[in-house]
Amino acid sequence: MREEEKKRTSQGSKFQQFFRKKWVFPAIYLVSAAVILTAVLWYQAIRNNDANDLSTDDGTDVSYNEDQSVEVNQSVENFKMPAIDPDAVKVVTNFYDFNASEKEQETALVFHNNTYHPNQGIDIASNDGKAFEVTASLSGTVAKAEKDSLLGYVVEIEHENGVKTIYQSLADTKVQVGDKVKQGEIIGQAGKNQFNKDAGVHVHFEIRKDGKAYNPLNYMDEPLTSLTEKSVEEPSDGAAQKEDNKDGEEATSDETAPSDETQPDEEQSQSKENSEQEKSDNSTTKP
Repeated sequence: MREEEKKRTSQGSKFQQFFRKKWVFPAIYLVSAAVILTAVLWYQAIRNNDANDLSTDDGTDVSYNEDQSVEVNQSVENFKMPAIDPDAVKVVTNFYDFNASEKEQETALVFHNNTYHPNQGIDIASNDGKAFEVTASLSGTVAKAEKDSLLGYVVEIEHENGVKTIYQSLADTKVQVGDKVKQGEIIGQAGKNQFNKDAGVHVHFEIRKDGKAYNPLNYMDEPLTSLTEKSVEEPSDGAAQKEDNKDGEEATSDETAPSDETQPDEEQSQSKENSEQEKSDNSTTKP
């Protein structure tokens, strides 16, 4: 028994002597820190690998370390002539530009009810004068689709950034309010209307931004954003005038915009001659 006690006492003293050495505890601390740091790094590496290797049911890889990808090369639509075959149609009445020459302005007047009206769009007819399918110039949402006694069927399509395209003088319409239409989709057929009889079978086409009319020919094959990016002329105040229709209600079309500036030269000349005649009569009656 004594020998075993002596052995135990000897081992305990050696153990105590070992821990009394100055380098023992610093070494233990360093080893413990290294083990803990290694464990933390190993755990983080496993979590990152698991997150990067996750995939959806359809096999698409999913990563929680990256922002959700956004398609930046989306196709941008350009304004297109509202006809299936642009080469088979022509402009028969131009857009009225208040800054254009007098000759150009004359080709952009619509004569209705003994009055000349500046055209706030372009009138398009087929080369052979026959009816043709009218298509959406841009993709958008139908905001209006109804028949007007003066203008024929009218369709209005809303787009982004306050842009709207308007189609008038349709013989019928194949869309309804709220419909989502794609560029090039048929929305109706060109027809005749009471407002611009001289144009025959045609479609009246307008491009508007925030209610203001712009010359469609200036934006053909241009993106919708060109209305804000390009320097464009603001329409004259006369372009915003409206005409009362047969029922005494305000016409919905901005085709109808009578202006004193657009009265024919013959009427102005006749008024001048009448004035001179009155002066002459007055002078002859003096005592």
